[in-house]
Amino acid sequence: MDRRHVLKQLAALAALSTVGAASYAQRSGGPAFQTLPTKVPTDSPGKVEVIEFFSYGCPHCHDFEPLLHDWAKKLPSDVSLVKVPITFNREQWTVLARLYYTIQALGDADKLHAAAFDALHNRRIPLFREDALFDWAASQGVDRKRFIDAYKSFGVQSRMQRANQIAAAYRVNGVPLMAVDGRYLVSASTAGGYDAMLKTVDELIARSRSGKGGS
Repeated sequence: MDRRHVLKQLAALAALSTVGAASYAQRSGGPAFQTLPTKVPTDSPGKVEVIEFFSYGCPHCHDFEPLLHDWAKKLPSDVSLVKVPITFNREQWTVLARLYYTIQALGDADKLHAAAFDALHNRRIPLFREDALFDWAASQGVDRKRFIDAYKSFGVQSRMQRANQIAAAYRVNGVPLMAVDGRYLVSASTAGGYDAMLKTVDELIARSRSGKGGS
């Protein structure tokens, strides 16, 4: 695959990431978050669950990741941050979602999560192609066969199915998007930028904690 074709494919992935999303430059004057009409059950009992919906194919997620990484370091113990890769039922995004659950299953997410964004968006490696993905994983010091076995495993497939269920429950139509306690949705467009997005999430965590009887 030549460089021009890779750039074309990345442009297609980028266009898909903003389906239904407004400009990230500034708010339109509406509320900073959306309250869901029905609470979505969470998978973090006793904690305030925060979900980041993302894709490695999304340039906005690439830009947001360093801020989210630093913010996540300061989360209190009663908050659970869960990353859910979305697919929009597209083959290339499905490969990228499987990448996340594969490195998670191998215990390499801390090492390779940011590296995957860098490889795709800065180094233009087409990780949405399985052959290129497997080569890249090997170049990162991961045993190729071990990576492929995990990638094709029942465990990763089960997590993919669960991710699609969660995305459907929240009706995700653009990323990055954050959900708080199964009740609230926050995007950069509703909040007014990435920093404001995280500030709004902090406020919603405090609101949710109060509702659970916490301090």
